[in-house]
Amino acid sequence: MDETVSLDLAVDDFPSEFELESLIEKLKDPDPTFLLGIFVALAVVIFTIVLLKFFLGSKTTRNAVLLVGLCDAGKTLLFSRLLLGTFKRTQTSIAESSASYKAKNERGTSWTLVDLPGHESLRPQYIEKFKASARALVFVVDSAVFQKEVRDVAEFLYSLLTDSTLTTSAPSIIVACNKQDIKMTKSAKLIQQQLEKELNTLRVTRSAALTSQDGSVGGAVYLGRKGRDFDFSQLPMRVEFVECSARGHQGELGDADIQDLETCLAKL
Repeated sequence: MDETVSLDLAVDDFPSEFELESLIEKLKDPDPTFLLGIFVALAVVIFTIVLLKFFLGSKTTRNAVLLVGLCDAGKTLLFSRLLLGTFKRTQTSIAESSASYKAKNERGTSWTLVDLPGHESLRPQYIEKFKASARALVFVVDSAVFQKEVRDVAEFLYSLLTDSTLTTSAPSIIVACNKQDIKMTKSAKLIQQQLEKELNTLRVTRSAALTSQDGSVGGAVYLGRKGRDFDFSQLPMRVEFVECSARGHQGELGDADIQDLETCLAKL
């Protein structure tokens, strides 16, 4: 008796012959409503996959902190100090260096720290390669020779601030005024003021050069707000200026003075 009941239940688990024939008939001569239901279901699945890929991808791809700046600004030593805390003699980079950096915060956030070459002939290709993944840019300035390099610094910074990819993704920008251990260096506040003046001048000359006959600006993003002198508060991204010394005030055997920079990175 028990075996009969068990057999009956097993048979009931399978669809009847009538149900199978009905399904086959629908597939052979499908009802428009039935087909519409299938297409809608497939569209919902595809749309959901695309949305998930977009949102998850946007969170995972922008995980790089880029160290950028002119040659000899101290980017590579700063890279070493942030990662290892140790002094390291460096030379001009001709390729990028990258490593995982753990921010000094309670969350233990990790980013990929990337040191990019500062030579004028190499900068564009590396910026193009990494800009889409930038969570933040650390723009390193040599405070000791800033007055001599202000034009070159401003031109490089201008190219970043008017880049369409960067203005859209709006990564945080930290201007690290390095080499503060050297006497008579420019302060972060003075560097900010001089850069704002220089960028304002560049905006006028570059906009005039790029404006086409119909009045549009070809391929460039206008810097700041029209009709007003430029300042960093007008940008879509957050910009902070900090003073630091990768070498440190106590020399090679001492610690670097990069606490303010580390604090900015911890807030990303």
